[in-house]
Amino acid sequence: MSYKIIRAGESRSFPEAHALIDSADRSANSPVYLGVNAGQSFVRDGANLSDAEFVLIELATECLGAYLDETTTSHDAAQTAKIFGFARFRLGSSEPSNLIELVVPAHPNADALAAARKVFEDAGFVVAVCGDFPGRIVDRLVRPYYNAALRRLDEKLATASDMDMTLRLGLGYPEGPIGLLERTGLEHHYTVTQALYEALGDSAYAPARRATNAFNRAKLLDR
Repeated sequence: MSYKIIRAGESRSFPEAHALIDSADRSANSPVYLGVNAGQSFVRDGANLSDAEFVLIELATECLGAYLDETTTSHDAAQTAKIFGFARFRLGSSEPSNLIELVVPAHPNADALAAARKVFEDAGFVVAVCGDFPGRIVDRLVRPYYNAALRRLDEKLATASDMDMTLRLGLGYPEGPIGLLERTGLEHHYTVTQALYEALGDSAYAPARRATNAFNRAKLLDR
């Protein structure tokens, strides 16, 4: 399965060398846009994608639809059906995981989806296919849980160590939420939850106090 890499800034999914990048072919027709400006680069290219088997765009928390013409009168529906978003799940400053969340448009082309999925699976990833919603699967599920843990800590329900121990022993989690967020960066948790709160308007995603403070403190240290 041939594809080419188009770099558009620093990539959270692939911050270092990887087999997926090494296997790219600069002469291929199917582009994989990587980086924080992947979507903007795709829109700016405005290329005719009729020869592309698929197109992949790295996402943060935003929707794939931010970069596509989703109007019902669009003349590019056939091309849009071959365009997919993706992100390799990564919690804060930790190493990226082996999970790829592959985002599909409203009416995906089945052959293009199979080809896009195969690219990631051939590179050794586990692929989860999801609809086009802010935050996709993992962040939508875990961020309210992390916020709740931080708020219970503020309320002095228990100490951080007791809360983490209870969840590890009671639910079998490998690491408690407080220790996990502190290890990977509370400021990163703020960034994701704030974006989801703005997109969804659900108070469960409103950043917890400790995450907000960590983000503001990080900004002061960067000055």
